Amino acid sequence: MNASELLEFLRAQKWAVEASVGATGAPQAAVIGIAVTDGFELVFDTLGSTRKAENLRRDPRIALVIGWDDGRTVQLEGIADEPTGVELEQLVEKYLERFPDGVERRAWPEIAYFRVRPSWLRYSDFRGSEPVVLTFEGATLTELMAG
Repeated sequence: MNASELLEFLRAQKWAVEASVGATGAPQAAVIGIAVTDGFELVFDTLGSTRKAENLRRDPRIALVIGWDDGRTVQLEGIADEPTGVELEQLVEKYLERFPDGVERRAWPEIAYFRVRPSWLRYSDFRGSEPVVLTFEGATLTELMAG
């Protein structure tokens, strides 16, 4: 599994389950639509009043599970932020390529866009006779994301 293959797998997935930390410390999860940049950043939209938005504004740590239909999955942990300016416009453009219906949501007063920068990533493939599990963190993740 090289960087381009992993990126291709991630981009083939439209949905992810995200988990964030609630105000009381309890885990909270939701299904989100994702787009993936060349640098392995994920972007999603949500209303600013949702639990996930409130949680991430208070504590930006996030975990996601991506893919599950064919015995392959990515678990990802990282930090979420709300970009502004040119960064936001570039990420929204990437998101709208994946979700054209997002153009209508962009006009909603409370729409928010979050970017997730991975700090840990695990790819698992259980389709063969022996599972393939690859973990990327620290220098290996930086190397992977650099291409």
